[in-house]
Amino acid sequence: MTYPKLVLSLPDWVDRLLAAWPAMLPRVEDRMRLAIALSRASMEHGGGPFGAAVFDLSTFRLVAPGVNLVIATRCSVAHAEVIAIGIAQQILGHFDLGAPALPPLELLSSTEPCLQCFGVIVSSGLRRLACGARTEDAEAIGFDEGGKPADWPDQLAGRGLTVAREVLRAEAAEVLAEYRRRGLPIYHVGRTGG
Repeated sequence: MTYPKLVLSLPDWVDRLLAAWPAMLPRVEDRMRLAIALSRASMEHGGGPFGAAVFDLSTFRLVAPGVNLVIATRCSVAHAEVIAIGIAQQILGHFDLGAPALPPLELLSSTEPCLQCFGVIVSSGLRRLACGARTEDAEAIGFDEGGKPADWPDQLAGRGLTVAREVLRAEAAEVLAEYRRRGLPIYHVGRTGG
């Protein structure tokens, strides 16, 4: 039997969206606005309402964007954070995004990580995470975030990873609320609808 290849690629619209943004985003709020813009555009293009971005904090330049590709790829691992981290690892040529030869990197996530993304962040080597909407905002519209530990920020801090929460939470949560108002699919393994 020949097995298919697993290829996760950003949609073409991502490049068009990014072309409208400045090359440097020194303020964390502006970097988060980009992650939120990716989440909104993902929703508008038929994807899940989640966006992420990895930034080089020495230059404040985008390294890698990420959008939720679960629906488009029929692949449950294709979360925005996973896509952004994976692309950053390919661009930078290293599986450890905290490697000494690399600049300091930050992951911006439009919503706090689900259990899967929490694990990916732990194993990525990243040293900084900024989140917009809270886990409860995603769960309020029906998403199952997987029951990550209640003290997950402390667990990340214990691994040397700084966490900033609620960066533009209202703006990020509004994308989730709009997704629900539009009646778009709330997807879970083993169940649909919501």
